[in-house]
Amino acid sequence: MKWSFPAYAALLMSTLATGVTHAADFKAVGANPAIMYNAPSERGRKIFIAPRGMPVEIILTQNGWSKVRDVAGDLSWVDASALTSKRNVIVTSANLKLHATAEENSAVVATVDKNVLLELVTPPASGWVKLKHKDGPIGFARTNEVWGE
Repeated sequence: MKWSFPAYAALLMSTLATGVTHAADFKAVGANPAIMYNAPSERGRKIFIAPRGMPVEIILTQNGWSKVRDVAGDLSWVDASALTSKRNVIVTSANLKLHATAEENSAVVATVDKNVLLELVTPPASGWVKLKHKDGPIGFARTNEVWGE
């Protein structure tokens, strides 16, 4: 079959559009720290131990193992059973302000340091995400100030 330029262009555009709409899949390390490997096997080299609650982006899952990306962009493999669907994020900006509402001029309920782990309360909407600190404060932050949402 010979492809015409319009048919090829339409196929290419639909393929690109499909890739653009794919949302990242995030999970977190479960109740226990998890060993991260360089290959999908316990015979692989142990790279590091991820602390409980650490968010990871799922890149690929196969045969009970998940290839994940961490906040630094590093890739590793982890036993998929070590992950939970409970969502956490890591603060990536210095002195993150948690706001009472999803508005820049709303009251600040807490200020959070960089690299602190926060629980995701609701998924991102309009550039904001609702978060909870382990000590209790709940508020909204800009999505570009956290990683793992």
